[in-house]
Amino acid sequence: MTTQVSTLMNGLRVVSEDMPQFETASVGVWVDVGARYENAEINGVSHLLEHMAFKGTKDRSALDIAQEIEAVGGHVNAYTSREQTAYYAKVMKEDVALAVDILADILQHSTFSEEELERERAVVIQEIAQAHDTPDDTVFDQFQETVYPNQPLGRSILGPAAQVANYSREVLANYMGRHYSAGRMVVAGAGRLEHDRLVEFAAEAFDSLPRDRATNAFQADYQGGDSRAFRDLEQSHIVLGFDGVAFGDADFYTVQLLSTLLGGGMSSRLFQEIRERRGLAYAVFSFASSYTDGGVFGVYCGTGPDKLSELTPVIADEFQKACRTVKPEEVARARAQLKAGILMSLESSSSRCERLGRHTLIFGRSIPVEEMVAEIDAIQAEDIVRVAAQIFNGSKPSLAALGPISELENYERVAARFG
Repeated sequence: MTTQVSTLMNGLRVVSEDMPQFETASVGVWVDVGARYENAEINGVSHLLEHMAFKGTKDRSALDIAQEIEAVGGHVNAYTSREQTAYYAKVMKEDVALAVDILADILQHSTFSEEELERERAVVIQEIAQAHDTPDDTVFDQFQETVYPNQPLGRSILGPAAQVANYSREVLANYMGRHYSAGRMVVAGAGRLEHDRLVEFAAEAFDSLPRDRATNAFQADYQGGDSRAFRDLEQSHIVLGFDGVAFGDADFYTVQLLSTLLGGGMSSRLFQEIRERRGLAYAVFSFASSYTDGGVFGVYCGTGPDKLSELTPVIADEFQKACRTVKPEEVARARAQLKAGILMSLESSSSRCERLGRHTLIFGRSIPVEEMVAEIDAIQAEDIVRVAAQIFNGSKPSLAALGPISELENYERVAARFG
């Protein structure tokens, strides 16, 4: 597996991996912009812009875009995260040029017609309402705001419905013009394709990108604290977390192993103790989210209201146990899970394409799989214990709770279990 990288005259980077055994190819554009680049007045504009990019260009209507890609059996989609926005397509090997042309068209020549914008604002508002009706999603937005209060990184990616309803085409066009420039974009491809041809397609299609402009994301500033929202639900939802590590941190993979060991599968400590032994929750898992300048480590539980008083002490106890001892066989099991996830993703051109695009934006290069595996193999039990102690006793907890939560112990008691 060979990764090839080229930089066009305008600064646009093109990175690819040829997978000659495939008959298809995945191609995408990763843009170094997401919700954390928004101030409060335009919260949600990155996500709305992602929707509107498919709603018509100077030469293609929204229907044309859908019909052209589906006429060759392909599909196109996009997503917005807190730090990046991605637009991608999967097509047969002979249709890579078409995929690149459509992606270049929507990212350079979108018209943001008022008629389409009015419709899409309504669609996004329905998406916001749907998220509100999904408490295990809502509690994570609540948690993010608790971790990073009054910061773009703590706001919802979707934005407030009342604001989204009023965003004009000028807001979208100005935002795209400010952030969508060649030096902040990466064209990535994986599957049955030739790198040189992909470079040719990109050079021809991406000929109207603006020059780079200096833009800075608001810095991450972990605060932590307590956020509780009563809602008449059948289940209580809680997220408990701590300050984590950034993508480039030397302990990045150690933290990933810690998360896998604590709550990454049915054999994990939290799953076994909380669900299997005590029956305190149906859903329980841990997570380690990283950003370019920070991160969060946490655990989510969905449980019955009558189990809340017992739940947080058990979570705290399992976290503190990890600060004292980790068995080699646990490390081996977590290591196997983490490596398997990475290696299995190699079987998907879409996963490879995403890894190429994201890595190039975050690290300036695509990190070879062999390098990632070597780092994971080098981690020992004492490394995980050290990192667990740094995380769980190094910052005040962040607690978000949603639903019938009257039995949840107060924040002071939770915080006293750490430190």
